[in-house]
Amino acid sequence: MDKKKRVLFVASTGGHLTELLQLKDIFNNYEYYLVTERQKSNMYIKKDYKGKSTLLLYGTKDHMLTYPFILFVNIFICLFVYLKFHPDYVVTTGAHVGGVMALISKIFGSKIIYIETFANITNKTITGKLVYKFADHFIVQWKSMLDLYENAEYGGWIF
Repeated sequence: MDKKKRVLFVASTGGHLTELLQLKDIFNNYEYYLVTERQKSNMYIKKDYKGKSTLLLYGTKDHMLTYPFILFVNIFICLFVYLKFHPDYVVTTGAHVGGVMALISKIFGSKIIYIETFANITNKTITGKLVYKFADHFIVQWKSMLDLYENAEYGGWIF
């Protein structure tokens, strides 16, 4: 019997997490783990994915005094989660923690599948610009985004 692939699903809170959770029907096809940020709106993650999730500190670039410190702490938490789970693949819809985990995972040899957010039809995201350079599969949800990311794959909407 084939061993299940280990897949780490990662997204920042809000719309990125909502998009990622559209894939939840395939989670059980893998040995999976979910990483997102702690927010009141997604505390259900701890219960629904008990033992299969980590909630990181929430930070936003709108608070530039605290954001660098929160990001710094989250980098170490992401490194710990990665080393503990050691996934074969990382699937992320971005932003903040998605980029951090993608970079850590690439350094340690995991394959990266990045799904550019549905919210962008004509512009690249900051995380997308960074991860595009090293992602193994870069998927866009709008055909118009193929003009911006020439080596991307059109995957259609995940909604």
